[in-house]
Amino acid sequence: MNIKIATMVKNGDLIRLKRGIYHLGKRYQSTPIDTISISNMLYTPSYVSFDFALSHYGMIPERVSEVTAATLNHPKLFETPLGRFSYKHIPKEAYALGVDWMYDENNGGKLIATPEKALCDKIRYDRGVGSMTQAQMKEYLVYDLRLERLEMLNVELILLIAHAYRSKNLRTLASLLQKGVNHG
Repeated sequence: MNIKIATMVKNGDLIRLKRGIYHLGKRYQSTPIDTISISNMLYTPSYVSFDFALSHYGMIPERVSEVTAATLNHPKLFETPLGRFSYKHIPKEAYALGVDWMYDENNGGKLIATPEKALCDKIRYDRGVGSMTQAQMKEYLVYDLRLERLEMLNVELILLIAHAYRSKNLRTLASLLQKGVNHG
């Protein structure tokens, strides 16, 4: 059996993602590869978050090529023929808050952070930001992240996530959003 799989990988009929996990080669794909589903499968438990989710929701202008995800396990990085998949450890208390299960006919179910959770994960794990005032948070959101569509965010969910993370910066974010970022 291993010889058959190795031959299929060599011929391009299968793409090896990691030991024991393969995807059909290009000639057998009828739809584009769903990198969110691939991310969920490569390392479990996990959900897609951070920059990739923010880009997915159209909240940041950049196209993000590395699929960024959160996990309860140790941080991990996979370099595959389909791209880079990175995983950051999230504490159990904050893990399940703000995670959506999405389903489509082609790829089945997948887990992705809500826009609120993706932003909270990003802020919580952005090294070097330190403790921010509201003015610094506004500058960070507008100039560093170039965040768009802030009015769509659910402040109550951000407060729940802030409490689970025990994060002053996320409480500052919620407070700023309650005031209206563009008016402060």
